Amino acid sequence: MNNNSKKFLFEYLNSYAPVGYEKEGQKIWLNYLKPFVEDYFSDTYGTVVGVINPGAKYKVVIEAHADEIAWYVNYISKDGYIYLVRNGGSDYQIAPSMRANIHTKNGLVPAVFGWPAIHVRQGKDYKKPDIDTISLDCGCISDEEVKNLGIHPGCVVTFDADLQEIGKNYLVGRGLDNRMGGFMIAEVARKIAENKEKLPFSLYIVNAVQEEIGLRGAEMIAHRIQPDFAIITDVTHDTCSPHYDKKKQGDIQCGKGPVLTHGPAVQNNLLEHLIKQANTQKINFQHLAASRITGTDTDAFAYSNAGVASALISLPLKYMHTTVEMVHKGDVDQIIHLMYHTLRHLNPENNFKYFEK
Repeated sequence: MNNNSKKFLFEYLNSYAPVGYEKEGQKIWLNYLKPFVEDYFSDTYGTVVGVINPGAKYKVVIEAHADEIAWYVNYISKDGYIYLVRNGGSDYQIAPSMRANIHTKNGLVPAVFGWPAIHVRQGKDYKKPDIDTISLDCGCISDEEVKNLGIHPGCVVTFDADLQEIGKNYLVGRGLDNRMGGFMIAEVARKIAENKEKLPFSLYIVNAVQEEIGLRGAEMIAHRIQPDFAIITDVTHDTCSPHYDKKKQGDIQCGKGPVLTHGPAVQNNLLEHLIKQANTQKINFQHLAASRITGTDTDAFAYSNAGVASALISLPLKYMHTTVEMVHKGDVDQIIHLMYHTLRHLNPENNFKYFEK
């Protein structure tokens, strides 16, 4: 990771990209990507695509999703407290005592998720954090005072938790799921450009929106591009941290390399191509099974109308959907390396089909 890459990483991860409101982060991502691609476009809902060697018949996608989980203002009480509903898979349990930002047309309004002191949380009447009990406090004492700040139902809310380095090898912050993926595919494009690679196919670098509410952005862009195959990158759980059951969730650990998923949505010939490149490049990797769906944008590409040959490279991550998501820098570097060499050694005559006529 060079200095420009690191500067981009921190600027991108510290921006805000709640589900449905990814515009700020997408602008930063595209601005970094532009020098490395020959063309770019976006769709109606904000998915952004950079293209290398546009116009070739054979089309390849590398993809990540740009959105982060968030909240919506849902109700403002007469005494100025703000109640919310989730925007994506936000976790009520982690909200108490967190700092937040309410996004208004007048700018960001700081707020906190207030919570009763430990002294009064006693006995059977104690309620856990949920939709009825958590609330935002933005320092107002009436609903009129709140509304005068530009806050209304429908305003989006994000946690206030910037990216930082921790220890020798880790990055920690909010939204690493999956803007670390956006960083990695942008770095693949940078390596291709700086090494003056001449690709015999069109490469679409896709940063899709609205994954956290059901893979919506990927569904739209898969239909539009209709690539020959797609490599998706997302995060997966580090199951060696406390409270995971390896018998149910697999044995995955940060620092042990990329995770390659086996499952019905994953095209096995494409998966074998990834495994071959990992072995050739001496990249350590981990295996994971997905019994029905991967739960990532891989499913959207694989099960699109075109039936795109798809594979998933996952980044091990601790503490998913919290403000302290953690990844190992070495895993990030190895995923970039694996995607880069997979593309370098791709024969566009290979359609990865199981049977030929």
